[in-house]
Amino acid sequence: MSRTGKNRAFEGTNEIPLDELVVDPAYRTTVRRLERLRSTIERRQPTLHMVLENVHDPHNVSAVLRTCDAVGVGTVHLVYTYEEFPKIGKTSSASAWKWTNIEQHQSVQECYARLRSLGCRIYATDLAERAVSLYNVEMTGPTALVFGNEHRGVTPEASSLADGNILIPMVGLVQSLNISVACAVTLYEAMRQRTVAGMYDTPALGPTAIEAMLKEWAER
Repeated sequence: MSRTGKNRAFEGTNEIPLDELVVDPAYRTTVRRLERLRSTIERRQPTLHMVLENVHDPHNVSAVLRTCDAVGVGTVHLVYTYEEFPKIGKTSSASAWKWTNIEQHQSVQECYARLRSLGCRIYATDLAERAVSLYNVEMTGPTALVFGNEHRGVTPEASSLADGNILIPMVGLVQSLNISVACAVTLYEAMRQRTVAGMYDTPALGPTAIEAMLKEWAER
């Protein structure tokens, strides 16, 4: 293969131009995939956590996981004490499960202990007397957001043991949102705050962690 045009710049160097190195279309796809994986990993937010407590609808769980992936949530924590974790079908939303870091816990206390060991402030979504608007909550520090069952909401235990309660301001007659919508609204406020703070511009993970995660993801 002859070198023409821009490739002449590489003559006399040890660097091989990408269009000569990648002669196999399948390999070109692999290179592009690795570049995309790396870019995604570098924007992950390891200090942003989501907690799902007894959320039983598979469509809701799938939608939440997809939003978590979109925003770059570091870890999703599962607490199932009343409900069974739903079977996730093969949908586009469910594919987000593949790229989500999941931790399962046997109880609220165990989950919260884990989060506090990571320095998180825990906010449970609940219309409790102490609840404040999510727009008044600082979410650039280590933060865990707790969402409960579709019908019962978070348990009294999850609400009272949290560091605070948050709510989504509403002015309509129906003062409720589907859990997947509520999660999306809340997570995108967290993303907005972190974007303003420049937290997506510089990798939060160190080089060694990024390379280890890239290797793991590449094998999925």
